Amino acid sequence: MITYDLRGKAALVTGGASGIGLATVRLLAKSGCRVAINHLAEDSRGPDMVDALRAEGMDVLSAPGNVGDAADGPRMVEQAARDLGRLDYLVCNAGTPGTRTAIAPHELDRITEELWQAVIEVNLLGVFRCIKAAAPHLKAAGGAVVSTASIAGLGYPGSSMAYGATKAGVVSLTRNLARGMGPEVRVNAVAPGAVNSSWQVEWTNEQRATSIDKAALKRRCEPEDLAEVIVFLLAGAAMVTGQTVVVDGGLTL
Repeated sequence: MITYDLRGKAALVTGGASGIGLATVRLLAKSGCRVAINHLAEDSRGPDMVDALRAEGMDVLSAPGNVGDAADGPRMVEQAARDLGRLDYLVCNAGTPGTRTAIAPHELDRITEELWQAVIEVNLLGVFRCIKAAAPHLKAAGGAVVSTASIAGLGYPGSSMAYGATKAGVVSLTRNLARGMGPEVRVNAVAPGAVNSSWQVEWTNEQRATSIDKAALKRRCEPEDLAEVIVFLLAGAAMVTGQTVVVDGGLTL
């Protein structure tokens, strides 16, 4: 796995206490970056992971806050930037499927107002709010943003059509924010396929096996596979902006 010399740099990773977010925190920190780990205030995994990573010698700190809250999300970003002393990189990874089981397109009665509200607030508005709050700090540093979209936002099945719509919104936001924040800041996204992580949707063993069989590389992605691409888009890829990079092992081929 490629690493970078990120000593003197600082990053905020939302949803950073597990899965793709945690793998990204680890890779950034191993590269010398100081990292703020965002997590819900009531989620004990946040402080636990901060303690664990510090014990491994990594320079990380806690950034509790709810990105789905119009006031708390931006407050968290500002506090993290102050605690870090600067902000070079923002990873908008926090998200929710809004459901424990996948909702097929024909199951319209299961697509409730509450589901729409939950996924829009966190997956779409939360991304915009965090990037907007971070923009002055990122511009001052000549930094970069990477958001976690999904192949569900590119027309492929996901946990629900509502979830897919929010991820399609992230793809659109990525292009427009790249226009609006250039030339100082690059803005990109990754679109994971099937990932072995602590996601809230309860996929069946048959569904997991199908995702492996359909993938050209014959395995599901690990969080580290996504982290490698995220850090590349942050620290390398100097002429890449406005793009959504599919990382799915060839599942959508």
